[in-house]
Amino acid sequence: MVDLARQSQSLGARPALLLIDMINAFTDPESPLGSPSDAVVGACAQLQRAFRSKGLPVCFTTVVYSDLSQAQVFRARLPALNILAKGSSAVAVDERLYPGDGEPVFEKQYASAFFGTELSQWLDVQNADSLVVVGLTTSGCVRASVVDALQHDYVVWVPREAVGDRNTEAHAANLHDMHAKYAEVVSLSNTLDALGVGS
Repeated sequence: MVDLARQSQSLGARPALLLIDMINAFTDPESPLGSPSDAVVGACAQLQRAFRSKGLPVCFTTVVYSDLSQAQVFRARLPALNILAKGSSAVAVDERLYPGDGEPVFEKQYASAFFGTELSQWLDVQNADSLVVVGLTTSGCVRASVVDALQHDYVVWVPREAVGDRNTEAHAANLHDMHAKYAEVVSLSNTLDALGVGS
């Protein structure tokens, strides 16, 4: 079965950079939730610098649990999520990607960056017209956020070097699915070129 015919979509005039869960729990390979992700961090840092140089919006997500009542079914299915306690170093953004002034970190309890957060309202205030979505993990929170971004009517780009997953097969399959249906899966260099900063 072949994929449906699709039309390529360009970034808008004011894209926003959404960094999904680039927190210590996911970037530290010694963490129960982590994986080797230095290359992903490096690619995200390049994009962060590019967006900042253009004065474009940048925001982050983290997964945070304040009490046992939050996301009970999700946490029961994936007990490793219980390390994501509010105030712990696990939920802090990796210091290599530290948020700057005006770069919010949206706390979430589930996969999508949009579900139960104020991300959509913030993007409206920023006049964002498209999104570049990066981070961890490709098959989980990245994909869920990409699907929701499309459902909020944003053109979405996913630079393949700036996303990662513990499972390489899931990573590849989800990049394929996102490109087939929901987003432009592109190279880091193509994204930087589209921003007018080059690689």
